[in-house]
Amino acid sequence: MGFSFSEWRPHGFRSSRGFSCAHLGEFVADIPRQAAHRTAKLASLPLGVAGRVAAGWGRRLTGQNAAEINADVAAKTAEQLFAVLGQLKGGAMKFGQALSVFEAAVPDAMAGPYREALTKLQSAAPPMPISSVHRVLTEQLGASWRTRFASFDDEPAASASIGQVHRAVWHDGREVAVKVQYPGADEALRSDLRQLMRFSRLFQSLAPGAEVKPLLEELQERMVEELDYRIEADNQRTFAKVFSGDERVVVPAVIASAPKVVVTEWVTGTPFSKIIAEGSQAERNLAGRLLAEFHFSTPAKVGLLHADPHPGNFMLMPDERLCVIDFGAVSRLPGGLPPTFGKMIRLALHDQSIELLELLREERFVQPDQELRAEDVLAYLAPFVDPARTESFHFTRRWLQRQAERVSDLSSPDFRTGRLLNLPPDYLLIHRVTLGATGILCQLDAEVATRDIIAEWQPGFAEAEA
Repeated sequence: MGFSFSEWRPHGFRSSRGFSCAHLGEFVADIPRQAAHRTAKLASLPLGVAGRVAAGWGRRLTGQNAAEINADVAAKTAEQLFAVLGQLKGGAMKFGQALSVFEAAVPDAMAGPYREALTKLQSAAPPMPISSVHRVLTEQLGASWRTRFASFDDEPAASASIGQVHRAVWHDGREVAVKVQYPGADEALRSDLRQLMRFSRLFQSLAPGAEVKPLLEELQERMVEELDYRIEADNQRTFAKVFSGDERVVVPAVIASAPKVVVTEWVTGTPFSKIIAEGSQAERNLAGRLLAEFHFSTPAKVGLLHADPHPGNFMLMPDERLCVIDFGAVSRLPGGLPPTFGKMIRLALHDQSIELLELLREERFVQPDQELRAEDVLAYLAPFVDPARTESFHFTRRWLQRQAERVSDLSSPDFRTGRLLNLPPDYLLIHRVTLGATGILCQLDAEVATRDIIAEWQPGFAEAEA
């Protein structure tokens, strides 16, 4: 596990430093819906960062300590970014949650201001008023919605980017989780995505080798699907059917669904965020193995890939099974994982640079007009396949930090190579999920027999070896 192209470029990498819980209490409950308001909020982020960086350079010229200045800039940037993304929720909040798994890539000396806040983003956001919750339930389940429940807890158990979860008891006595979408979440998400599309020229200048516009269009299409909880419910039913009675994976059954409400079985386990914070090494290794197996095996077993990897969506059950929740984002892979990734891994492991570059050109990871040397491409990709080099690999924050530092150093050959690589839109979610899962494994500090898992479930890997 662990390819990385555009996500490791310095702009994306530095963004993952940007959260602090300092202003959590000031967030408003309702999602700001006006496009102009949201655009202004989002546009304030790069301006604020640029201003702080410029001020930091000025302070360095006066002889102040560079490390202290960097820490101060990081802390203030964290405060602004977390406040803005958390307040906006919608697509901005989802973006923040996606960034949370890359916390492991941030140097330890810089991680202090926001590590706790990133963990909060994985499972918590400011709650909406209970009157809004009741209104959505009435609209979605009917005026007599209360008769469906033996009891309903008005206090939210968890909240996230476009909805929050309440604990309840179904009329037949089953404990259930009721996910209710924030009023205005659809408008907010679409507004954020339109704003991202407006930035496509800027992204193109940062990644000249990438197909940026179709990449954003693919991301937009997948994220909009998450607004209809009926789609999420159907995805979850598919996973639950395949993993019914499974010895390693639990997927809660869907009880009822509507466009903006979904009711599922309530499941209690140890969140990955808690294991990351205080788990034993045995728990970390078990959680990591189960996550890696789930990531690689589900396309073959289900024809779908769970595409929202952050610790808030995974729990370790008392019977040592992995519980997976939130199926709003999936990648449809009826033929399983594409063999291209397996071939890329094996060619990189065997130092077959010429064959690797040929494969990347064939699959549009290198655009026809881009001139790249085979040895440079191998040097860029080879460290990312470290987890498949040995029988067991120890995923650590330091390993991920080294990869981030290597490809985000503007003066390094790897940075220049990375700018010329492309991520074809049809590989977008697979790549993002693999990178996200790798980030979680590094947060877990897990030792996992990754090579065997890849050999069993990643097409193209064993064939190339043979």
